[in-house]
Amino acid sequence: MNQDAYPHITDQELLSRYYSEKNNYWLGVILQRYTMLLFGVCMKYLKNEEEARDAVQQVFLKVIQELPKYKVEYFKSWLYMVAKNHCLMKLRNKNGKTTEIKEQMVATPAEDTSISGLIEKDRQLELMSESLEELSKEQKLCVTLFYLDKRSYQDIAEQTGFSMMQVKSYIQNGKRNLKLALEKKLKH
Repeated sequence: MNQDAYPHITDQELLSRYYSEKNNYWLGVILQRYTMLLFGVCMKYLKNEEEARDAVQQVFLKVIQELPKYKVEYFKSWLYMVAKNHCLMKLRNKNGKTTEIKEQMVATPAEDTSISGLIEKDRQLELMSESLEELSKEQKLCVTLFYLDKRSYQDIAEQTGFSMMQVKSYIQNGKRNLKLALEKKLKH
């Protein structure tokens, strides 16, 4: 299952095609690249898998609506900020009350606008993507279907031909391996 149909084309080239052709196909290609990264960002803030999956879908819709209004140069950084802001607003509005937001979740204004802050966030997103690629083919497939496509164990088993026990194992081990790989990369 090839997640990226155009690995040889940079984000900037895809954006250029999107803006010049006004074709959402190119936007879909670039969003596909960052689906797992978006999920990771949403999990970081929302701490709930179901809410994170919903947030990824909402961020996709927001990007589709907002991107034509701006000339975005660095898509990954822009996407990160859209996702982060969406999650923070969701936390603030939860249950109609203001939710206390942990200090570590909120970047200082200097971090938001500094190049070094954006580079660090970009690095974290890149590491998440790299970590996903380190999973076995089966783990990557099952994790993607379960967390991003919101498929049930039964649906995944039917689509892939794996047994229910294999699906559960691939998801559980894939999630653990993704976390371990990401933690290892962040320490270096």
